[in-house]
Amino acid sequence: MKKIIETKSTKNKSNLDSHNFIDTYFMEVRHCLDALDKETLEIASDMIMEAYRNGRKIFIFGNGGSASLSSHLACDLGKGTLRRVYDNSERRLRTISLTDNVAIMTAFANDLSYEHIFIQQLRNLVETGDLIIAISGSGNSKNIIKAVHYAKECGARSIGFLGFKTGGKLKEMVDCAIIVDSNHYGPIEDIHQILGHLFSAWIARAKTEYDGVKNGKLENKAIPFYIE
Repeated sequence: MKKIIETKSTKNKSNLDSHNFIDTYFMEVRHCLDALDKETLEIASDMIMEAYRNGRKIFIFGNGGSASLSSHLACDLGKGTLRRVYDNSERRLRTISLTDNVAIMTAFANDLSYEHIFIQQLRNLVETGDLIIAISGSGNSKNIIKAVHYAKECGARSIGFLGFKTGGKLKEMVDCAIIVDSNHYGPIEDIHQILGHLFSAWIARAKTEYDGVKNGKLENKAIPFYIE
């Protein structure tokens, strides 16, 4: 039997219970999933599908971890919804992440302020009938609020991936507010990521039916979740 050498470090950590911590974290994530309103999720998926049917653009943006998710969701909706990745005849979702152009974000932040990094990009691009997906745990980020307000003035529709139980100020601003029932950033962002995969997977299925594809071969293995 190996002799365990007790160090000062192990003594200090003796009261930590990683097993219990893991269970508690998973329990919080499960609670957040169970608390999601499925009717609201259906409304959001219909809004994304409507943008596809009408050939409208979908703009996605957020700060920090939500900025990464913006890029991820734009990729999944743009590429992960294709049945045949390299078939130029297949219609595609027109997705744009406003967090990807570092040059333009820092230029607007430097010349104006950080609050303008999204709204100024929308001034170049957004049109009536477009869709925006604003991702914000707090729902109170000033740069996102500015962008959502401007987009609504332009006639764009809006979905909010929100959190902290109330959804913050954005709850009352967006057309469809999906609010994660947690006060912790980790589970909130976990659920936001799941929402991205959920919507991308569903849109992949829905657009296949809308496009009239019957018994077509699925060649894209990047679809997040697919049931024939």
